Amino acid sequence: MVEHVVVVGAGVYGAAVTAALMRRGARVTVVDAGAPGGGTSGATFSWINSCGKQPRPYHDLNVAGMAAHRRLADRVPQGGWYHESGNLEWAADDAGRARLRAKVAGVLDYGYEARWLGRAEVLRLEPDLDPAALPADEIAYFPREGWLEPTRLIDYLLGAAVSGGAELVREDAVTGLEVSACAVRAVRLASGRRLPADAVVNCAGPRAAEVAALAGLELPMRNTRGVLVYTSPVAVRVSRVIHAPHIHVRPDGRGRLLLHTGATDGAVSVSENGEVSVEPSAVGTVLEAGRAVYPGIRAAGVDDVRVGERPIPGDGLPVLGRAVELPNFHFAVSHSGATLCLHVGDLVAAEVVGEDRTDALAPFRFERFGQLG
Repeated sequence: MVEHVVVVGAGVYGAAVTAALMRRGARVTVVDAGAPGGGTSGATFSWINSCGKQPRPYHDLNVAGMAAHRRLADRVPQGGWYHESGNLEWAADDAGRARLRAKVAGVLDYGYEARWLGRAEVLRLEPDLDPAALPADEIAYFPREGWLEPTRLIDYLLGAAVSGGAELVREDAVTGLEVSACAVRAVRLASGRRLPADAVVNCAGPRAAEVAALAGLELPMRNTRGVLVYTSPVAVRVSRVIHAPHIHVRPDGRGRLLLHTGATDGAVSVSENGEVSVEPSAVGTVLEAGRAVYPGIRAAGVDDVRVGERPIPGDGLPVLGRAVELPNFHFAVSHSGATLCLHVGDLVAAEVVGEDRTDALAPFRFERFGQLG
């Protein structure tokens, strides 16, 4: 019987898994090398969607993730972390328009909500957009998508879990796993503390491969970095996620906007002592791209620049559920964690305590990597 579970990582996945385990009566200790939400979950565009995600099981998993957010938002309307305001996307050239048409056709074929809008319709939704930045037509609108404030969600989930008896261990990295007889027996921390465990859940995000290695498992990862620019507060109406050809924009609360463009993600350097920095010219490029779409932010400055490390398994798909070699060692690792966290957290927690979730988790097992090549 699973009594004590150690969850490694206190981001959106770790918080969701912890909350789901507590609902099932487990005793949980969640540990993080830093502060809850201080890693990838605190530096993410956090777009809630299943827009063009392939293959079909991955699309369906994300759709279920979106539905899980709606259910929680309905139960906790005062939470304020979930914003289902829609997503607008358009392209700048023929090749981009062809890709967008194919994406819209694909999601419509799956029964996903999408429709085409013209410039006038978009300006009624987002009146502060520059009309000159918009094409006359072929602007895709995905009305059920939105964005998440991850740290607020984490605070809610972990707060409820700790109130119910879970233990939260901050700023104490996992340094070892004691493995014997095909099971993890204990987790060792940098502080010297030893946590006996009936099960362990690896929610370590970009560090998931390192935690798996402590258990003798090789998890292929191809993490990437993303540069996020937060503007100073501006009196500009931005209600939705905006995917313009050269800039991605969404609100970030308190009058700020969050800007991202993939073109500047490579402008990150890491010093010998591990300090991460972004070239100032790249920050300026992002801000100018935002001003080209929303002229009203021309007076805005930069409040913050964050670099997030995206945890991406080797084939791009999530790694979820128990490992065959170590049946009490479980994974909850993926890109799109903001979208997936609540649904996946519930699936993984269910399997930890012995419930059968094979149908949902089978496409995302760790063992598939042994079949590559």
